[in-house]
Amino acid sequence: MTTNSAASALVETMINYDIKYVFGIPGAKIDKLFEELEYNQSPNKPQLIIARHEQNAAFMAAAVGRLTGKPGVVLVTSGPGVANLATGLVTATSEGDPVIALGGQVQRDDLARLTHQSIPNQELLNPVTKYSVEVQDPDNLSEAFANAYQEALAAKNGAVFISIPQDVIDANVKREVMVKSPLVEQGVPAKDQLKSFVQEIKQAQMPVILAGMRASQQKATRALRTLLHDVALPIVETFQGAGVLSRDLENLFFGRVGLFRNQTGDTLLKQADLVITVGYDPIEYEARNWNKERQSKIIHLDSVVPELTQEYQPELILQGDIGDTLLALREILKGDYALSTSTKEHLLAIKKEFDDKDVPPTTQSNQGLHPLTIVNELQQHVSDQMVVTVDVGSHYIWMARHFRSYEPRHLLFSNGMQTLGVALPWAIAASLLDPKRKVVSVAGDGGFMFSSQELETAVRLHSNLVQLVWVDGYYDMVRFQEQSKYGQEAGVKFGPIDFVKFAESFGARGLRVDEQHDLSTILDEAFAISGPVVVEIPVDYSQNFKLNQNLLTDQFN
Repeated sequence: MTTNSAASALVETMINYDIKYVFGIPGAKIDKLFEELEYNQSPNKPQLIIARHEQNAAFMAAAVGRLTGKPGVVLVTSGPGVANLATGLVTATSEGDPVIALGGQVQRDDLARLTHQSIPNQELLNPVTKYSVEVQDPDNLSEAFANAYQEALAAKNGAVFISIPQDVIDANVKREVMVKSPLVEQGVPAKDQLKSFVQEIKQAQMPVILAGMRASQQKATRALRTLLHDVALPIVETFQGAGVLSRDLENLFFGRVGLFRNQTGDTLLKQADLVITVGYDPIEYEARNWNKERQSKIIHLDSVVPELTQEYQPELILQGDIGDTLLALREILKGDYALSTSTKEHLLAIKKEFDDKDVPPTTQSNQGLHPLTIVNELQQHVSDQMVVTVDVGSHYIWMARHFRSYEPRHLLFSNGMQTLGVALPWAIAASLLDPKRKVVSVAGDGGFMFSSQELETAVRLHSNLVQLVWVDGYYDMVRFQEQSKYGQEAGVKFGPIDFVKFAESFGARGLRVDEQHDLSTILDEAFAISGPVVVEIPVDYSQNFKLNQNLLTDQFN
């Protein structure tokens, strides 16, 4: 490869920015960059991971972003290659996952012509990204990547896109490549704001923390735990806030909230006279659901300025570095604050009721296993350090409500877009980052088929993962809501698949829970196998009608 090509300059820039993986699918308009990634002689070049669909490649890059806090990179060709990025990028942007997407484009002379694979890349992906640009000069390419990296990590994290015309990536460059610049750090809010915050907490009878997606960033989680060891406040997680509390703070955990307003956490938020949102994003669980009546005060602590609505008008906004702000509050509050005895007694009663909900039924139907039985058994097989990725479907609700996680960003949900098909690509990326540790992917038989072709990728990479498929033959998350709204269902039934044979056709192992093989034994076997394993589990969703019942009386409609 030539050392002064735009392709080599871009790869050198990626090396300077410590990019470890590039996920993608090649094509003629961008193949020069694939050649450079494959044959560049640098030992520090990114590893090229070829996926089976561009959307899944974007999911893999997003998982790297969520798990490491550094942007994952996805690389695709022009036309449909770029178009297929849209769902992956809007998911990453809405859910705060830093991603840099690179897309091929026709040569500049063809941009205004109706030619093969000529589409307006920049304009197409602008609505689903934080930053979208088309590079018109090869000497700007390294700069474009540096700015994209910076923007992907700026609050709120998200996806950025760079469109690269074919004659740009094929050209030579004259400028030196960019070196990595330090990220812009946020500070701590003014002392007067911190003083007001402390006064509000001390005046409240039952303050409650609502921990959102940005509370699960490593620095923020460490600081939140440090604060809670000295200032014991009850905490409710959003789905993406899962794992912010460690095991030794379990007594402060009152569940997760999202989707339907009928959980213990919802009750606590309604009873609170002060809600402290930490790293909360409204796309996770709109304030119109948990704060419609505005009976409590709200303090907003985040790196992002909040979106204000009728239902979300904080009395105090503290914008800055979440971790540093929490530690500053701890210094003020430690040894000088405690909940009242009556509040503690009230919380103990709520906590017992919450914990009792995790107990699975003692009897099972012949249609399949109760969801709580599957969740409980999986809990016994998963260590705190394992990553568990969860697809979207009815199983997602059961997992979000009942599966305990004690490390941030180790229980992954698509909570903003609720995108089907994320779990397997996320698990593949997680296995790349920590190949010695088992990764678990949980999906329904509907969502699994959205990205199941990546089983070949998992086999090729020898991904150390266990894929659970909850089988019932329906898009059940839609089904039970249709039944509750209309008394009937429509468009939710699909045909059967033998997932054991399906897995084996890709070279993976396939296992099935049935009358002869109980769940515990099958999971023991699955977790002992090296490489990808698919476990088919029949599930009985006959109790799902309860998931959106018993809503609090002020539920938004």
